[in-house]
Amino acid sequence: MVTPAMSDNGRREAVPPILDADDDGPAAATLDGPMLDELMQFGEVRSIAPGDVLYNAGDDTPAFFVVLEGEAEIIRQDPAGDEVVVARHGPGRFLGELNLLTGQRTYLTARVTKAGRVLAIDLATFRQLMSTKPEFSDTVFRAFVARRELLREGAGAGAIRIIGSRYSPEAMALRAFANRSRLPHTWIDLEDIDDPPVFLASIGVRPRDVPVVVTPTALLRHPTPGEFAAHLGLTYQPVPGYISDLVVVGTGPAGLAAAVYGASEGLDTVSLDAVAAGGQAGASSRIENYVGFPNGISGEDLVARAAIQAIRLGARLNAPCEVAGLRVEEGFHVLVLADGSEISTRAVIIASGARYRRLDVDDLERFEGAGVYYAATDLEARVCRGYNVIVVGGGNSAGQAALYMAQQAGPVSLVVRRGELGATMSQYLIARIEADARIEVLTHTEVRALAGNTHLEEVTLESNQTGERRTVPCQGLFCFIGAVPATAWLGDSVVLDRSGFVLTDRSLADDVVASSAFGARDPLPFETSALGVFAVGDVRHGSMKRVAAAVGEGSSAVRSVHDYLATHA
Repeated sequence: MVTPAMSDNGRREAVPPILDADDDGPAAATLDGPMLDELMQFGEVRSIAPGDVLYNAGDDTPAFFVVLEGEAEIIRQDPAGDEVVVARHGPGRFLGELNLLTGQRTYLTARVTKAGRVLAIDLATFRQLMSTKPEFSDTVFRAFVARRELLREGAGAGAIRIIGSRYSPEAMALRAFANRSRLPHTWIDLEDIDDPPVFLASIGVRPRDVPVVVTPTALLRHPTPGEFAAHLGLTYQPVPGYISDLVVVGTGPAGLAAAVYGASEGLDTVSLDAVAAGGQAGASSRIENYVGFPNGISGEDLVARAAIQAIRLGARLNAPCEVAGLRVEEGFHVLVLADGSEISTRAVIIASGARYRRLDVDDLERFEGAGVYYAATDLEARVCRGYNVIVVGGGNSAGQAALYMAQQAGPVSLVVRRGELGATMSQYLIARIEADARIEVLTHTEVRALAGNTHLEEVTLESNQTGERRTVPCQGLFCFIGAVPATAWLGDSVVLDRSGFVLTDRSLADDVVASSAFGARDPLPFETSALGVFAVGDVRHGSMKRVAAAVGEGSSAVRSVHDYLATHA
């Protein structure tokens, strides 16, 4: 029988916990025998009594607790004062989930229900154990990943609520950040509520305040994803005097691969991204030509696995965390963040990628996030379900988006400026598109106008052969029309080509290589015109714009970082 803990005002909410004391499976892993005996030397044994709080929602990342005797419960506390028991842990079980590795502040409370003892291991020691004790790390990490997924799908998701309209670009940005960061949360769409003002008044806000984010410790009005992340403790926190071995700018496939290999090879690695983990790959509905996934994998799942892998190995991933500049100072590289803070590092890998081009049509900005999208994931599919969709572009990303939206949303028109797809799209995608009756391919066609009130409702298309125009209903316009390198933040710190892509090693001009900066040596693979600064993935001049190639470059660049650090101690 479920008996949730009594709240301060006496109210209780009977919801079965997602993880009970007698459950089994990866999320319910226990530490016992030799493993537990070995751990005892790294922590402090504390006596516990019913009612003791091990940590509260909103606390900075707590210690790692193992229940030796007794029992503790994990509680979600609602603003109204209700409590929901999310999990119970008995002897041998340990508390926590991925936030112990990501640095996210706790959004749940741990309270003792039965007297006994716990082993408390401070966070720094715990993270060291995760990198030096493989058997311990495997057990804990599998449990943390399983618990995060249970929290996302179960009662724990109610601890963070995002409230807004599906047609609000600001609300969609918050949802996208939460989804990409795999944060347990609940989305409340005001379009589905009978009387939004009354509902909003019940939580103490007005329509002008939305979107809002409700957490156990705060109510955020009109937050940006960056402010939301800062509240959760996920943004970069400067440490005076700290110098890292490697900073990776960007967390697409190339950046994540660099973070994984950098951390696994002992480099103190920090990874920064202006939005969230994933890059363009994270916005892809399905990747079917990546080795090892014969049935394909969504970009979101692929980058989530890579991000978790990097964190497990000791890399620190921070997002949103926009880099605004790069300079060399006293032999170190200094990255200047948009908030004015700085990070000093011995080496840098630029993996900031590229962004999809924007359509040259009036009112585009008004509809971005409210009918115009640059990603085709489940989030956008749910908004467009049952409506006509237009996908613009002739590359693989556009083809994958068209197929996915045809399955998840409604009829799809694939708008292509050229006369055929063969020159820009993989054959397996072309064959599937041609065989799918839900997809209409419109070649020699371009978007000329957008129309709608609060969100996109109509799109005007034009034949670039005849000039004929027609206006069609459209709830979602997905743009995949080529990429612009994300290099504006670099200024003149490294040499770029005419299109703004970063030049590296053999692409550098002879006068750059012959300069006094390089001395007698040649540039290392992936090294830019600035010594110790490397570039990989889509941002690099001459790179192959494929996920597998980006992963290979990110991994290989770490070898060059090691070679550079060996001669620049």
